[in-house]
Amino acid sequence: MAIDSEAQVMESSIVTPSKATPRHQLWLSALDLLLVNRGHTPTVYFYRRAAAAGDFFDAARLKESLARALVAFYPLAGRLAVDDDADGRFVIDCNGEGALLVVARSDLTVGDLGDLTPSPELRKLFVPRVEPSSIMLAVQVTFLKCGAVAFGTALHHAAADAISAFHFFHAWSSLCRRGLTGDDDDIDAVVELPCHDRSLLRARSPPSVSPDAFAVFCPKLTLTQKISGPVASKVFTVSDGHVAALKRACGGGVRVSTFAALSAHVWRCVCAARGLPANATTRLTLPASVRRRMRPPVPGGYFGNAVIWVGTSGAVGDVTSEGLGDTAGRIRSAVRRMDDEVVQSAIDYFELAAAEVKKEDAGRPIPGDLPETELRIISWLGMPVYDADYGWGRPELMVRAESERSGFVYLMNDGGGGGVQVVVCVEAAILEQFEKLLYAK
Repeated sequence: MAIDSEAQVMESSIVTPSKATPRHQLWLSALDLLLVNRGHTPTVYFYRRAAAAGDFFDAARLKESLARALVAFYPLAGRLAVDDDADGRFVIDCNGEGALLVVARSDLTVGDLGDLTPSPELRKLFVPRVEPSSIMLAVQVTFLKCGAVAFGTALHHAAADAISAFHFFHAWSSLCRRGLTGDDDDIDAVVELPCHDRSLLRARSPPSVSPDAFAVFCPKLTLTQKISGPVASKVFTVSDGHVAALKRACGGGVRVSTFAALSAHVWRCVCAARGLPANATTRLTLPASVRRRMRPPVPGGYFGNAVIWVGTSGAVGDVTSEGLGDTAGRIRSAVRRMDDEVVQSAIDYFELAAAEVKKEDAGRPIPGDLPETELRIISWLGMPVYDADYGWGRPELMVRAESERSGFVYLMNDGGGGGVQVVVCVEAAILEQFEKLLYAK
């Protein structure tokens, strides 16, 4: 999307919790600290105006319900800070200062926005600029000329992974839609209450890393400055019929998930489009939730980052020539090998690694792209993305506003047709060939 336009800010306010909330410094686990330098995750939801909706995305109603939601999700009303101890660990200062809510207008229509590819322009238009950057949550409601609304969000990754983020937006939208009072009992009637006990993911004492765990989890994000040519993002829609065909192609009588089948196909297509040497080693990494892998499992409502990265690798020639089911099997195996010991070893490893990072560098974004032999696929499949109904209908579309690092792929439901959106950020020169391979019969 190449649109030289800006939204006109009509109102900017800080929304505080509607009731007193706990005041303390929320300790962050090693899995949270890993993501401090990622900053705010930018997303945009698009809503079509209903003919009878005279109060369409009424700012007062949004503020009131947000204030109520922040009672249960009070860390999002806090600020990223450094603790008072000598070690200078990042924490969330749960001080109740509030979240940022911006109301804006734009002369653009949804049609003007084209295919809504993640881009700096899309982020600049619809995702609020977060100042100061210590604010944990910011939202911008932009009224478009055509009557639609772009609902942009920026939630700090130190506060929540995708599961927790969608948990919050589902709760907020439910409160807004139902007009509940925000008391705990009322919120509990709508969604599971969040669990803020991040000590559940505390490292062991002393930390102990099993050597075998390194074969499962990825200890480090490998970045390079040597990607050839410019990087570009594009959104591809894979129909439900195409997804079903990919799952059938895996064969072997084994039930294959949409994620495994589509990830295997995308991995093979990227390897081929890049023209990688057959004897080169290619690596695929993907996030896996630890919530059900730990013993005992952490509560389903755990609010924070509860994800580690697992991976699988192979020779390019093998990955691109073997059966699709074999490639999907590599992915299934990587996830299934993640058990309690692997999770605990990963947490212990990252706790030890965090102690070695200079505090002035810990929150600083790391530049670079993944090497051409690596791919990282992040799945939002099955998450309640399209349950965010604030009282004026469900979103027609949700997109990540920006994806700037080459080698990253996002999978998410398309919102209506049963297909999957594949958001790819790679070298611009290979996008055309990738598209041909992705849709090849």
